[in-house]
Amino acid sequence: MATRAETPALSYRSDWRQGRVTSWLTTVDHKRIGILYICTALMFFAAGGVLALLIRSQLATPNESIVTRGSYNEVVTIHGTTMIFLVIVPILAGFGNFLVPLMIGARDMAFPRLNALSYWLYVLGGAILYLSFLAKGGAASSGWTSYAPLSTLHSPGRGEDLWILSLHVLTLSSLAGGVNFVVTISNMRARGMTWMRMPLFVWSILLYAWMLVLVLPTLSAGLTMMILDRHAGTHFFDPAHGGSPILYQNVFWFFGHPEVYIMILPAMGIVSEIIPVFARKPIFGYKAVVFSTVAIGLLAFLVWGHHMFAVGLPTRLDSFFMVSSMVIAVPTGVKIFNWLATLWRGNISFDTPMLWAIGFIALFTIGGLSGIFLAAFPVDWELTQTYFVVAHLHYVLFGGSMFGIFGGLYYWWPKMFGRMLDERLGKLHFWFVFVGFNLTFFPMHMLGLLGMPRRIYTYSQGGLWETYNLISTIGSFVMAVGMIIFVVNIVRTARSGRRAVNDPWLADTLEWYAASPPPPWNFDRIPYIISARPLRDLRRRLAHEGRL
Repeated sequence: MATRAETPALSYRSDWRQGRVTSWLTTVDHKRIGILYICTALMFFAAGGVLALLIRSQLATPNESIVTRGSYNEVVTIHGTTMIFLVIVPILAGFGNFLVPLMIGARDMAFPRLNALSYWLYVLGGAILYLSFLAKGGAASSGWTSYAPLSTLHSPGRGEDLWILSLHVLTLSSLAGGVNFVVTISNMRARGMTWMRMPLFVWSILLYAWMLVLVLPTLSAGLTMMILDRHAGTHFFDPAHGGSPILYQNVFWFFGHPEVYIMILPAMGIVSEIIPVFARKPIFGYKAVVFSTVAIGLLAFLVWGHHMFAVGLPTRLDSFFMVSSMVIAVPTGVKIFNWLATLWRGNISFDTPMLWAIGFIALFTIGGLSGIFLAAFPVDWELTQTYFVVAHLHYVLFGGSMFGIFGGLYYWWPKMFGRMLDERLGKLHFWFVFVGFNLTFFPMHMLGLLGMPRRIYTYSQGGLWETYNLISTIGSFVMAVGMIIFVVNIVRTARSGRRAVNDPWLADTLEWYAASPPPPWNFDRIPYIISARPLRDLRRRLAHEGRL
């Protein structure tokens, strides 16, 4: 018979939830949930990337027939939905889950079980979306925006229903996560961590969470009306029975444009953490960066109509949305100038995270400038629904969000897994993706100016369309090589990578005070916070005491 002292150990060993796999499946530890989010999102990123290569292969040369017309529409729809709903938003939630409690000195998220629920709802929503390829009639084929009446009257298959169900489930996931972030950041900060001492990444996650909570119910309402139109005999979006497809566009873009900033603000927060560390300077204008983040979050709710310039809005509304779209460029410009001022005369170290951060600034600026053109409604009338819009979207969301995300992966990988990624492979990854990205998407500006429509299946021989599309397709495969290098880097360093110390970059925020990787309880003790750079303060104190 086991003694009293032996009983807990035996109980621990017999608990099925402590197995190598089951401990991950049943975890409520914010760090493990964050890693699960990131790994799952990267798998969906690979799936979405394969779909993107199919699109580019189909358009590489005139009159291609790699996929059928119907299959092409399905691929375009699922690719766009994947990248927005299954990759960028969830992977940023993964960063937030792993980092926010560590950055604010908390032991865990406010609601650990709700946190786990949000992850598993995300997995369920993604599974429903991809299983829709097996549905009667195939997957959804009306574009990632699913405009009515195309999605209500002209999509009889079950794939559209599964698309709606998937987004409903993903909405519940993001709502649960958003509430958890707001409560955690508002109530669980370490002693001394006032609002103006929080890391800039935490500020970006706070705005990300609030925006999710405020706009996702609108998307849910639009999706509910859509499914009712499809199966319950209602006519919310059917003009033949008094409905209006413009109502759906208003509902969708009231969600959709804040969603753009939901996807970009945390990436900006990542860049705001990386640049000071590798420039060996504090961020220039901390408060200006904070207030510009808040301003972007507020103004994002006032610009949705610039996606609808072509529907025939009154000129006064077009003018309002044009001006508001240009005004939102001001706080965005503040951030860019603050990053550049931080780099100015800094002792810059071009490690891999810094390369991704600088690439983010360059490419996001190009995307922002093309967005200013599209914000002028006479220009938008000419360019809407052309490949110019596709180029703009990808410069903002891939050149922006994904470059920030890869910078964050290289920066926080040693904290997450306790090993450094290989610098040589990391730089190869960056340059292949940077060059491939510009080869892929910059020619699309010219294609748009030449009148190539979005979601076009094929095109005739002759003209510059052939040249630009071929260059774009070559660039997409160059990017794919870069992504393979990233996978090789992960596999090679998983066992043989250099072990990371607690603070390998000599950073300034609190997460680097924990071990690498952190223990389940995060910190043995938490220092009192006296500034936005607690680790610098700690190093100074130890140096003053002669212990460093």
